Amino acid sequence: MFFVASSLGIFAQGIDFFHGTWQEAIAEAKKQDRIIFVDAYAVWCGPCKRMASEVFTKEEVGQFYNANFVNVKLDMEKGEGLEFRKKYPVSAFPTLFYIDYNGEVVTQVRGAQDASGFINLGKQALGKVDRSLGYAAEYDKGSRDPELMINYVRALNKAGKPSMKIANEYLRSQKDLTTEQNLRFILVAATEADSKAFDLLVEHRAKIAALTSEKAVTDQIQAACEKTVKKATDFQNRELLAEAQMKMKKHNPAAAELFTAKSEMDYAMALRDAKAYTQAAKDFIKKTTENRPAEQYRIANTIANTFRDDEKAMKAAEEFAHDATKDGGTYEHYFAYANILFMNEKENDALKAANKALELAKAKNPAAVRMVESLIQRIQG
Repeated sequence: MFFVASSLGIFAQGIDFFHGTWQEAIAEAKKQDRIIFVDAYAVWCGPCKRMASEVFTKEEVGQFYNANFVNVKLDMEKGEGLEFRKKYPVSAFPTLFYIDYNGEVVTQVRGAQDASGFINLGKQALGKVDRSLGYAAEYDKGSRDPELMINYVRALNKAGKPSMKIANEYLRSQKDLTTEQNLRFILVAATEADSKAFDLLVEHRAKIAALTSEKAVTDQIQAACEKTVKKATDFQNRELLAEAQMKMKKHNPAAAELFTAKSEMDYAMALRDAKAYTQAAKDFIKKTTENRPAEQYRIANTIANTFRDDEKAMKAAEEFAHDATKDGGTYEHYFAYANILFMNEKENDALKAANKALELAKAKNPAAVRMVESLIQRIQG
């Protein structure tokens, strides 16, 4: 049986799959101008089960995949799965397919992924499909048809290409920005917080939300603010960072505190400022309620990889890793904690944490056991 992403999926935690045939999945993808993500699994496959329970269910994974893909989950050993694999051969489980609505494989990866890797795979797949070229050809011929312009801007955005120049040209040409077509264009065009399109989005917010949804507007506000933060970090522009934070606070206050803390972390990392990064990370952890152990684990590793020679930062990394073991307690958390303790020259404590990691790793897989055993040998050596 196939499952296709529901239009209501963005409200659910994790990836939302709904029922349909493969042809229906293709039709849905074409209708929404999306790629199809296919989880090609087998019911007996351990890594498949772990992805289903530990990755597909994560809120950040659901938000990304529900917003960008038609999602299909298919058992490769029965029903339509047997037909599917005649065209798309599968030699390992899970195989993660990204297929365009014309049936062509955009990319495929064998093996389970963690949440971060899985989201990155999706981003890579989106970047490989560029529908803007066809629209660009019509645009270069002089066409300024409103439907062409909105599709062109949308395609540029999906391909990760600049769209602001095209969007601004269209907006300047319009006498009435409150038509339904132009309101929908503004929503698509508002990709950066420091832009005319963003100001128009918040100016006409109620009308745009009535046409689409309040969540669609809120999501676009956050995505635009995040893009401006990215630009601020790339150019190390503090004023641009402050503008993104201010607009997030004003127009999406419910998510503003966490957003500000995260953006401060990103900016400090761009400057390679260990003190600012660790302080921002502490503030971020205080404010986060979702996946706190995973965030503590991620931050601890980031500090250890980036600021290894900074004693105060490494002490903070040790604290983050320790808190992850208390709040999460997986073998990965204990492994990271042991490794950081070892880096901080606390061999006895490192060995205790590593032995706990080894105990937990035995329930996972041989590769995890080997990795922990290697760390124990280094500590003892």
